[in-house]
Amino acid sequence: MSTHEPLADRDGSPAPTGADSLSRSAAVSGGGAEPAGAGVEAGTAEVSDAGPAEARDVETGAGPETAGPGDEPTAEPEPEAPVRSRGRDLLLLVGICLLTLLLVNAFVARPFAVPSGSMENTLRPGDRLIANKLAYAFGGHPQRGDVVVFDGTGSFLHEPERSAGFWDGLRSLGQDLGLAPAGNSVYVKRVIGVGGDRVTSTGPGGRITVNGVPVDETSYLAPGDEPSSVAFDVVVPAGKLWVMGDHRSDSRDSRDHLGEPGGGFVPERRVIGRADWVVYPIGHWTSLDRPAAFAAAGGTGGHGDQR
Repeated sequence: MSTHEPLADRDGSPAPTGADSLSRSAAVSGGGAEPAGAGVEAGTAEVSDAGPAEARDVETGAGPETAGPGDEPTAEPEPEAPVRSRGRDLLLLVGICLLTLLLVNAFVARPFAVPSGSMENTLRPGDRLIANKLAYAFGGHPQRGDVVVFDGTGSFLHEPERSAGFWDGLRSLGQDLGLAPAGNSVYVKRVIGVGGDRVTSTGPGGRITVNGVPVDETSYLAPGDEPSSVAFDVVVPAGKLWVMGDHRSDSRDSRDHLGEPGGGFVPERRVIGRADWVVYPIGHWTSLDRPAAFAAAGGTGGHGDQR
């Protein structure tokens, strides 16, 4: 503003001069007269009419605030939290669960349904069992008395004549992961003899012997069944198994394939896992422990004696 004109007060009248001007400026500056021309443009004339509280606001640079009755201080809005899609989280959870299930089915344990009565009363049609795929994963071998799940291709079934195509390979992968039914080539039987064992039977009325030792199978054979109605005398090749069902009169097992090229022996590499638990129905829940029937044959040869 120009210093040649007097300051205007709030009502538009000329600012007082002399003693009045000095006293009114002192109320703002905190005492003492200011040199002429100093702080003229700081608005001392406008502050002079205001009360003490209003004057303090001018000195601190804050304007006066007027709050009406009932007015409340306005709070600053909080920043919004990032919005995450529930659908995306659900899909992620489902994906993790599916991946975990696939890994478990492929490398740890796999469920199977029992389709027939060939293993009664140990396993009944419709039972769901869990095959332990780690049982023989680290150099272990099936033992006499184990209940095993295996692929019978090449032993109980002929090898396919044509090479597997793309869809056959995809279906096989789905079966390995537990995404597709096991198919008609998968069996569940009990191991009677292992590589190096001599297994014999004299037919009706006689026990099965392993390396010359009679085996008492009454703890798991179906009631009323003979150990074998067929006489046989075999030596199990290394790396293979002789298997039979617990319901001997209703089981097609190694005995039924004696005259075939594979001789009824199941390669160990075809074993999917050891049947360790029955998990369905609830009334059939049980663990499938190795029976003591073969303890007497221990130390007579074969890898079944290894622990």
